[in-house]
Amino acid sequence: MDILNALMQGFATAITPVNLLWALVGCALGTAVGVLPGIGPAVAVAMLLPITAKVEVTASMIFFAGIYYGAMYGGSTTSILLNTPGETASMVTAMEGNKMAKSGRAGAALATAAIGSFVAGTIATVVVTLFAPFVAEFAVKLGPPEYFLLMLLAFTTVSAVLGKSTLRGLTALFVGLAAGCVGMDQISGQARYTGGIPEMLDGIEIVLVAVGLFAVAEVLYAALYEGRVVEGQNKMSKVHMTGRDWKRSIPAWLRGTAIGTPFGCIPAGGTEIPTFLSYAMEKKLAKGEDKAEFGGKGAIEGVAGPEAANNATVTAALIPLLTLGIPTSNTTAILLGAFQNYGIQPGPQLFTTSATLVWALIASLYIGNVMLLVLNLPMVGLWVKLLKIPKPQLYAGILIFATVGAYGMRQSAFDLFLLYAIGVLGVVMRRFDFPTAPVVVGMILGPLAEAQLRNAMSIGEGSAIVFVQRPMSIFLLAVVIGVLVLPRLMRAWSNRRARQVLAG
Repeated sequence: MDILNALMQGFATAITPVNLLWALVGCALGTAVGVLPGIGPAVAVAMLLPITAKVEVTASMIFFAGIYYGAMYGGSTTSILLNTPGETASMVTAMEGNKMAKSGRAGAALATAAIGSFVAGTIATVVVTLFAPFVAEFAVKLGPPEYFLLMLLAFTTVSAVLGKSTLRGLTALFVGLAAGCVGMDQISGQARYTGGIPEMLDGIEIVLVAVGLFAVAEVLYAALYEGRVVEGQNKMSKVHMTGRDWKRSIPAWLRGTAIGTPFGCIPAGGTEIPTFLSYAMEKKLAKGEDKAEFGGKGAIEGVAGPEAANNATVTAALIPLLTLGIPTSNTTAILLGAFQNYGIQPGPQLFTTSATLVWALIASLYIGNVMLLVLNLPMVGLWVKLLKIPKPQLYAGILIFATVGAYGMRQSAFDLFLLYAIGVLGVVMRRFDFPTAPVVVGMILGPLAEAQLRNAMSIGEGSAIVFVQRPMSIFLLAVVIGVLVLPRLMRAWSNRRARQVLAG
């Protein structure tokens, strides 16, 4: 009953005209960003971080949440019509969706993607509503040793899971941790790693890092390494589904939601695994004529299941973000930065210290899902027109927007030099396949982890034994080791099996 009352109060906050307007703008902008190939939600949120610094915190978070899940809706449009996924989450949708479009069934593919996203997003939001408060309630009981290990878990999961190489992920994390150490020491007040530059005494602004690594680096990378690509677009057909399409899509939506939601709840990162699992399941369960459509003229289940899995994962990922302060993707890492920009730290205390904000945010997820269904089905023709914007003008606009936003924060020319230096670092990281999210996570959580480590060592009177004295800290330590060791063992085992098969 307490949860229901809190949710009702959240709706009362979320349905104020100003907050509804921000939700609508966020959803529309998110959908537009999702439709544009190559520009994901992480770039959009990073680019808009400085602009909303003057906006009231609840409205700002509702706005960012709208962009966050709106971009996931919009990503399917590009995948289906152009075979150009804007995000890795849309790769699986492109496999069958584009084949359906080539067969003249683009409308059915877009419809099942939009409705599947709505169904999965709504169910996952119910899960967030019911379980997030309990996770937060449990986490409040943790002490400094557990908090430090929880942040260590965030470092290892984000570094080991995002990107193809654990070593590259950890290298990116250490870059972020080093950047987080710049400025005044929390306890002694001594200047650290400032190089004698007064602007560095307050530390490096997280907004500059997010905008530089995502928005500026995206544009510079496109200018330097991506040639002129001629993209062919499939014709749009009427956005509707036949009775047979509905019959095939509904079970796929539910199965996709069931696969995606648990993956979002655990701090393991990424939508790639649940979407591929959903696709594999749909292909395995299909029979006869339906199975023959896979890889041929396009099977509707191959769009419905992965899209539902994608949106369920994305929505449920708010549980570890809000309750534990652990981001599981590029976008949630930047959302963590957005919270910090307002002096709010997501984590166990958030549900007590900022209850109004949290419940308004959760209520806005329900509202946003309905808005996105309305925006996506009747207005899909408008979103398709966005695909005609030439890339040079689009990227120039992003660069101008990012520069003006970064300069507007402190009116500092030094910030602009720093912004573009971080942008160049982002290009180098992309070029050599280093994940960027660990840098943001390291910068945000590094100082907090340092404070908790100092507190824990004080409790243990200088002894590290304090980290293995309580059941929860032992469990978290085991999970951290598991995250680092298990993937290697599984890879070694699968390679050994493959060699045995080849030898046999």
